[in-house]
Amino acid sequence: MRETVLKNTIEDLKKLAKEIRKDILTMIYTAKSGHPGGNLSAVEIMTVLYNEIMTICPKWKEDKNFDKRDRFVLSKGHASAALYSVLAHLGYFPKEELLTFRALCSRLQGHPSSRLLNGIEVSTGSLGQGVSMACGIALGLKLDKNPAKVYVYVGDGELQEGSVWEAFMHIAHKKLDNIVVIIDKNDLQIDGATDEIKSLGNLEAKLKAFDFEVLNVNGHDIEALIKTFEETKNQTKPIAVIAKTVKGKGVSFMENAAAWHGKAPNKEEYELAIGEINA
Repeated sequence: MRETVLKNTIEDLKKLAKEIRKDILTMIYTAKSGHPGGNLSAVEIMTVLYNEIMTICPKWKEDKNFDKRDRFVLSKGHASAALYSVLAHLGYFPKEELLTFRALCSRLQGHPSSRLLNGIEVSTGSLGQGVSMACGIALGLKLDKNPAKVYVYVGDGELQEGSVWEAFMHIAHKKLDNIVVIIDKNDLQIDGATDEIKSLGNLEAKLKAFDFEVLNVNGHDIEALIKTFEETKNQTKPIAVIAKTVKGKGVSFMENAAAWHGKAPNKEEYELAIGEINA
């Protein structure tokens, strides 16, 4: 295996992840609405993808490599705050705009809109649809003989939607070796534990039965994430990455608490959360 040459140090990526967590909390606190749990579980994965793995175009259509950019589809669209922060830190838009999150007429809507903001490939938010859209994008890239990859980020509760499995079946049928499905397995959804609401059973075995290569990783371990995503670069079949994460990661009273799926912290909670991340 070839040695990985990092664009950033591991320490810098960890520091960036902290800043993104603070952005998420500030955005949701300022908006008085949002989804802290699933945003906080996504931080390291998005940080690694955008800063180390994907071919990106912060200048968007002005970039000479625009057509060859890797595509990212946020199927769990309620994790938009994490995505917006990542994009802002990379220069897709000014960081100051993060404070307009969920505001009327803002480009940073609660669920990402491709009509409003550069860096958003497709509008998402209706759960269960992102994998199908990613499948279509991957098919189009194949037809164009475009070497770009498609990364689609899915929530584990979202896998209870039948349309996801129809898309998996089509991806396998078309042998789309240019798509990586990333599953944020934090084991919680808005109403509680996924195992209690509708168990996913042996998820790895199911994905393998759909002819995916399956990789497992700690979704908060930056070095392990880099290694795992590097493994996908020369894939010969569709890949699913099962990333074990903690809902609300980084804030003790939000961690593993379904109650923090979709509510904003009050002033005292916000200050306590920021203090924990800064500690």
